[in-house]
Amino acid sequence: MKNIVVLVSGGGTNLQALIDAQNRGEISNGKITCVISSNPNAYALTRAANNGIETAVIRRGDFNEFSLYDEALTKLVQSKNADLVVLAGFMTILGKGFISAYENKIINIHPALIPSFCGEGYYGLRVHEEALKKGVKVTGATAHFVNEICDGGPIILQKAVEVKFGDTPEVLQKRVMEQAEWKILPRAVALFCDDKIKVNGNITEILD
Repeated sequence: MKNIVVLVSGGGTNLQALIDAQNRGEISNGKITCVISSNPNAYALTRAANNGIETAVIRRGDFNEFSLYDEALTKLVQSKNADLVVLAGFMTILGKGFISAYENKIINIHPALIPSFCGEGYYGLRVHEEALKKGVKVTGATAHFVNEICDGGPIILQKAVEVKFGDTPEVLQKRVMEQAEWKILPRAVALFCDDKIKVNGNITEILD
């Protein structure tokens, strides 16, 4: 049974999707053992507490230097014996030390089909605003491993979502979450916990 630590900053809708999947028995070889927030007021902490999951808070602003924060976050996650780290709306940059300590063990969900509408600055509503500006007919979400390149790690799963005429960024964001993010993030986590993801360079193979 793998220990899953989830990093959050806000409302925690993707965390809830993970909790719901776990409660349905869809993550059979893993368990969310701790939720760590960069924001002490994040509603995600309430979601965790409501489900009996341990919580912790670590704020970037409490450290004078980024290197000290990176070291503290790494030690905190290691103290929870994490086998997998999931970024579920975590709005603080991860440092090289942390990423190195958990190479191919950090999964992020991005609200677009990478390599479209991704990279530095592409998060939240901006992703959907740019997709609508471009006039794409299909968008979606990507579950991927995290490396030192923003949104550049090996892709695990992707799911397409139709863009409809008249969509606002808010409407599109909700559709992408419901139809893609909340489905492929728990699936990617389950695959990892089942040892079904093989990484070769920047390519993943999903094993039968």
